[in-house]
Amino acid sequence: MSFLYFLESIRTPVGDFLMSGITRFGEEALFIVLALLFLWCIDKKEGYYLLAVGFCGLLFNQFLKIFCRVPRPWVKDPSFIPVEGSTTAATGYSFPSGHTQTAVGSYGAVARWHKKAWLRGVAVALCLLVPFSRMYLGVHTPLDVGVSILFALLLIFALYPLFKTLDAHPYRLFYLLGGLLVLSVLFVVYMECASFPEDVDAHNLDSALKNAYTLLGSLLGFCLIYFLDVRVYRYETKAPLLAQALKLILGAVIVVAIKSLLKSPLNALFSDHHVADAIRYFLLFAIAGGLWPLTFPYFTRFADFVNRKRKKQS
Repeated sequence: MSFLYFLESIRTPVGDFLMSGITRFGEEALFIVLALLFLWCIDKKEGYYLLAVGFCGLLFNQFLKIFCRVPRPWVKDPSFIPVEGSTTAATGYSFPSGHTQTAVGSYGAVARWHKKAWLRGVAVALCLLVPFSRMYLGVHTPLDVGVSILFALLLIFALYPLFKTLDAHPYRLFYLLGGLLVLSVLFVVYMECASFPEDVDAHNLDSALKNAYTLLGSLLGFCLIYFLDVRVYRYETKAPLLAQALKLILGAVIVVAIKSLLKSPLNALFSDHHVADAIRYFLLFAIAGGLWPLTFPYFTRFADFVNRKRKKQS
């Protein structure tokens, strides 16, 4: 806590604003968008790599949160005051840091995959800035972010060889996905069946249960999109710039719509049980990675048509 008190003593309005913005680079939405960007437009192998590192890390992270049940800094020490507004997205217990896990896993994987110095520089900077922002805002301790950084780096380097050789051995990934799926099911069973102490925070317990179902649905979606890609069709990510822009923008709109608009109907259908979150995230990944790529050839044809029209007019 002493380091957090030091950071509290040097806070400024400008610093608060900047760190509140930087910390958003560790949120779930950006992780999903980044992975889909690579899956749709750049390199499917790297997209699968980002998803695998992310889901492995989140599974480990969310289990440790509910197993260790370390309170947030302002709960541990009521005299400590986090930056105003920063606690809204700080759901669940404190240890380890989910934002840090997501940021270091995602941007660290990008840095490991690519050789361009500027891209690596930006990715590494985000790997450092997001964990620092969590401490600056007062929502995590150095231990919270430190453990997440170490495990994210372990996953980045451990999984890298599998995805670099994925073209030669595409079926090896099914073993990893199968293992993750089993662990995810066990996490849900643990959350549903474990006897937690009576003094456990009900809000944090519900957050962990929601995350367990969300991970299960997401992993089922990941398994489906990889199976379809390997066994049914192998879609092409390369396309003219106009086609890339259309499939990314329209695809992002569809993802946001699934994530947002299906929440209330599914919650009503399943009486607010978190199985609704599992179904919602399964649909998100299944449609984004399984159905949306079927439209890519049409975007390419449209872009080629536009380019031919422009050439004729010029």
